[in-house]
Amino acid sequence: MESERERGWEPQVGTRPKTFPRGQEKPSPGEEREGPMVGRETRLRVVLRVRPLTCTEMHRGDRQVVHSLSDGTVHVSAARHDAIFGFSAVFDAGASQEAVFEGSGMRQLVELAIDGFSCTVFAFGQTGSGKTYTLMGPLAQSETQAVSPALLGLMQRSFACLLERSRSCSSDLALSASYLEIYNEQVRDLLSPGPPCALPLRWSKTHGFYVENQLSVDFESLEAITDLLLQGSQRRRTSAHALNRHSSRSHALLTIHVRSRAPRACPSKQGTLCFVDLAGSERVKETGSRGELSVEANNINRSLLALGHCISLLAKPGGKRTHIPYRDSKLTRLLARSLGGSGITLMVACISPSSRCLSETLSTLHYASRARRVTTRPLANRALPGPPMPQPVPVEGSTGVLLPGQDVALPGSRHPQPQQGKR
Repeated sequence: MESERERGWEPQVGTRPKTFPRGQEKPSPGEEREGPMVGRETRLRVVLRVRPLTCTEMHRGDRQVVHSLSDGTVHVSAARHDAIFGFSAVFDAGASQEAVFEGSGMRQLVELAIDGFSCTVFAFGQTGSGKTYTLMGPLAQSETQAVSPALLGLMQRSFACLLERSRSCSSDLALSASYLEIYNEQVRDLLSPGPPCALPLRWSKTHGFYVENQLSVDFESLEAITDLLLQGSQRRRTSAHALNRHSSRSHALLTIHVRSRAPRACPSKQGTLCFVDLAGSERVKETGSRGELSVEANNINRSLLALGHCISLLAKPGGKRTHIPYRDSKLTRLLARSLGGSGITLMVACISPSSRCLSETLSTLHYASRARRVTTRPLANRALPGPPMPQPVPVEGSTGVLLPGQDVALPGSRHPQPQQGKR
């Protein structure tokens, strides 16, 4: 049996629960929750979701080779393959979206972002394994088409949780969002109007790797952030192939920026909550990709290989003391803090139980198992006390707000990230 520390996000003393995440106690409004997690090595929390067999797989007669066991383990049973893998939590085909949200630890991740930590959740696995569904659910095709609340993904549930905490806490809270995709090793802004164009990826000693000139859009309601998610997702590159009718051809990163300040000039907290929807790993022979699709698949696989290499090095004893090749891809540069820095990370591995997908499923399981050995040293971001946070001023004709001293930018209060640093 694994210890709680080995399951990731070591439980804290004092106000922290002994088990995670069930029975978590909510802090009182304005309560400081630094906890002994700060500055200590904390394992990445890795959970597994097994999707149901599809109608095509059942009609084809595929066998189910992955079976969920008790205590966060799965059993892979097939010819020449018999293995058991353990994770922080395992969600079988019958698990609801709500069960995944509550059991994965997303609620605590939202709380940590409010406390000023850089938090990341990313889903990975074979194309068609349920990554985007887990994060977003079945996205509405238009602003007027509603999605059943029971089907909402980790993103929408986190937004609701974040806004609820924003209304209930005693400190001022400013929220904004940025949405990027990495397509064929180019970083593109999914919220910027006009045709997509590549944005430069910079590095500075203060901020590490960051994207220059990306837009950050303020929001104050669930409707506003849901519209931004829909708007950006519709601009994301997708294509159809043999394994997935709506295959994502890019990695997408939606980042929620959380800035709060407690009363009486306490230090402000500046946290982030980043959702990463990785494009699925592909075997060109199985997907039948040709031409542009083949080029996209090669770039996807190359960036995922770079990510896997970084994870393998970080997972080795003393891996932090070796050179980690984050610069091998745009993806690993943007995830550097999440993997080996001061952030807190949740990984959601998604797999198919089908015998036809056995090779990719085993690859994902081994990939996830290595990631469980990676550790970070979480540090909260604090800014020195300054003048009171200015009150938002509504901008006529805008759905967003404008802070005193800002230039008017419609629609919403869109503002590019600061330009600084070097290549």
